[in-house]
Amino acid sequence: MKNLAIIGVICVLVLSACNSEPKPITYGSEGCHFCTMTIVDKQHAAQFMTKKGRSYSFDATECMLNHLREIDTETVALFRVNNYTDPGVFIDATQATYLISENIPSPMGAFLSAFSNEEAAKKAQSDNTGVLYTWTELNEKFKKENPF
Repeated sequence: MKNLAIIGVICVLVLSACNSEPKPITYGSEGCHFCTMTIVDKQHAAQFMTKKGRSYSFDATECMLNHLREIDTETVALFRVNNYTDPGVFIDATQATYLISENIPSPMGAFLSAFSNEEAAKKAQSDNTGVLYTWTELNEKFKKENPF
């Protein structure tokens, strides 16, 4: 009976350690993992979580994209970006539509914003000009234009 209780406690500890959700960003006090700037902008922040459950937060999508070049992306379980039209709300970065428009500044100067769907991105493009990208296209653009 004593062994069963010990096994139960171990199972509870193991299951509680397996976190399937990234930790929330503490806007205004948490620093960007790439550039160390304080994360304050709820329209442009980004985050990824590794398969081991560790979260990395960024003040801008461009910082996350630059950091991804330094790691094995196969270790990442989830990529998230703030939805520009719904500040503070995260969306799946791989499914977002991105707009680079010099009329919408982002924290690190790439003028990069993420939208939950193509329709919202096209409306922002119509209002502000710029170029639309998918996650794959954006990654390729950053690799070409920002080599180390």
